[in-house]
Amino acid sequence: MILSRYERLLARRYLFPQKGEGYIFLAAGFSVGAVALGVAALIIVMSVMNGFRGELFDKIVGLNGHAVVQGYDGRLSGWEQIADQAKKTPGVTSAIPMIETPLMATANGRFEGVLVRGMRMEDIRGNKTIQGNVVAGNMRSVTPGSGKVALGSRLADTLGAFPGSQITLWNPEGRSTVVGTVPREVTYTVGAVFEVGVYDYDKAFVLMPIQDAQELMLMGNQVGMIEIQTKDPDKVQEIVAPLQRLVQGKGIIVDWRQMNSALFQALDLERVVMFIIVCIVVLVAAFNIASSLIMLVRSKTRDIAILRTMGASRHAILRVFMVVGLAIGGAGIVIGLVLGTIALFFRQGAVNVVHYVTGANPWDPSVRILSDLPAKTDPVEVIAIVVVTLLLIFPAILFPARRAANTDPVQVLRYE
Repeated sequence: MILSRYERLLARRYLFPQKGEGYIFLAAGFSVGAVALGVAALIIVMSVMNGFRGELFDKIVGLNGHAVVQGYDGRLSGWEQIADQAKKTPGVTSAIPMIETPLMATANGRFEGVLVRGMRMEDIRGNKTIQGNVVAGNMRSVTPGSGKVALGSRLADTLGAFPGSQITLWNPEGRSTVVGTVPREVTYTVGAVFEVGVYDYDKAFVLMPIQDAQELMLMGNQVGMIEIQTKDPDKVQEIVAPLQRLVQGKGIIVDWRQMNSALFQALDLERVVMFIIVCIVVLVAAFNIASSLIMLVRSKTRDIAILRTMGASRHAILRVFMVVGLAIGGAGIVIGLVLGTIALFFRQGAVNVVHYVTGANPWDPSVRILSDLPAKTDPVEVIAIVVVTLLLIFPAILFPARRAANTDPVQVLRYE
């Protein structure tokens, strides 16, 4: 929007208060604040939702892969052939055999349900989600035949276990005797404690070499599943489709969407709903801009009429008040971007302060799944937020600007 010199002068004059017009400036200030809060809220909400989804996806996929070939009854027959064929399948980056089964663990007189996972040593050490999050002990001490295991951090806290202490795992499928089946119990030493940041995993995982898991579960050389990683998780179904015929009758293939479909669908729905709700806040801010411009137009009606008699066109008056409204909205957008950036930078500190002051944890990992409040700002979404804000503000600016442009100088100055 190109303004002439006198139009720019008028726009600057109307943006700042004149004598006795402080109330108009105050109303415009409230409008700027409302837009800023709406934009900041949109940026914060969308960034947190993106961060939550991305962090959760990375943690879950880092532990469970993009797809899993699950054997019937927890045992996958012919797993070597399936794993070899999976590695040769285009788009597959790895196929990792493992054992995963729920058991009971005891330590220090405490009982807790756990999820025991057995993996090959090279796979444990190559898993960044596990290897990069060891908080105590040494994962290298967990080796086949060493009798050592690694625990999730919250499970270790619950059992009162730490590196060097002992825990006992109970397998209900034990040995048969004349009085029935006697549960198999094996005592292990805690070699390491890790924290991946997903509450459900940290409070249940017991990690051990696959040879020790096979011995504990009396499985011989069998495994329970094969974890598959792909180049593109969004195309995982197409990538693993060639394996369906080989797996038929032995097990099923489940991808990450099926394993966590309810969770990710709920997150996507919540993301859309939160965006719509916060947009309503921006819409309210647009009404504030409209009301402040209407007050400005009413206070400047005589000035507008004089300008019209001096030769100012309707379009010139329209442009002046459009610029004034856009300046108010633009200032709110810029301030909102700054506020949103600051809030995201100090987000975890704010959560900790609220927790310290009130004693209530607003980000309880047992409810929120992740241990920390994540955030990931998408530049494309920030641009979309700015565009949506301008689209909501524009009609609110247009109405009072048109009203100012349609001012009839004859009616206004008739009795002057």
